[in-house]
Amino acid sequence: MTPGERAAAAACRAIGARFRLHGRDPATGLDCVGVALLALRAGGHAGPSPEGYPLRTGDVARYAASWDGLAAADGAVPGDVIVMRTAAGQVHLAVRTAAGFVHADIALHRVVERPGSPPWPVIAAWRLRGDGLGG
Repeated sequence: MTPGERAAAAACRAIGARFRLHGRDPATGLDCVGVALLALRAGGHAGPSPEGYPLRTGDVARYAASWDGLAAADGAVPGDVIVMRTAAGQVHLAVRTAAGFVHADIALHRVVERPGSPPWPVIAAWRLRGDGLGG
């Protein structure tokens, strides 16, 4: 199993966890960063976690700096972390799966998988090294 496949599988195991801002544990709740971090950790990434971000932020650079060592990607491979612009000044993270993507849905108050492509513009994506990009 590739690092991306392990990441996608971990994201899928989090489906049903409740939404909680700054949440990092599926047992107590996850936000979109928590879902992405959970997946990245399962894929072998040991970098730092983004901290102190508001619910609404357009600061993609904050995440890029926290996930140093990941490779820029197209967001099409299971396990890729995708960053989408969901509204003006707001970004949202998700993990690509074979069927679609897993994300923490604040409106549904839980982690869900949506089939197909995201309905929002993808503005950045990262891939675990060893998954076809980088060393």
